[in-house]
Amino acid sequence: MSISPGSQVRLHLAIYLDDGTEALSSFGGEPMRFRIGDGTLAPGLEGLLLGLEAGADEQMLAAGAALFGARDAALVQRVPRTDLPDGFAPEPGDVIPFQAPGGQETLGTILSTDDTEVEIDFNHPLARRGLRIHAQVLEVG
Repeated sequence: MSISPGSQVRLHLAIYLDDGTEALSSFGGEPMRFRIGDGTLAPGLEGLLLGLEAGADEQMLAAGAALFGARDAALVQRVPRTDLPDGFAPEPGDVIPFQAPGGQETLGTILSTDDTEVEIDFNHPLARRGLRIHAQVLEVG
């Protein structure tokens, strides 16, 4: 049985940046369990898994924008430093969590700072990167 929309899947998944840095990995821990389409993974990432069967051990290259969405310039915002936690010293490249309207957590990447403001990119942090995906499919149901 191969992975298709609605499949129950148990797998190990790792995402590496184009420079080899590990961004996420379930290898060495508990495998991930989810249903394709339940929102656990981004739709573009799920698309890479479609058609794989139990026992598959695949490495794939992908553009982050194809997996996590194209960059949206409207998601780059300038925020007053006073809106950041006391004592926090933001540095360009830092990826930090923010509370979005509605209570969800979203990540923002610090692009630049000055004495009064911080420029933050709220696009998915991996959207700008070339990625290597390693998927080891354990079960498909």
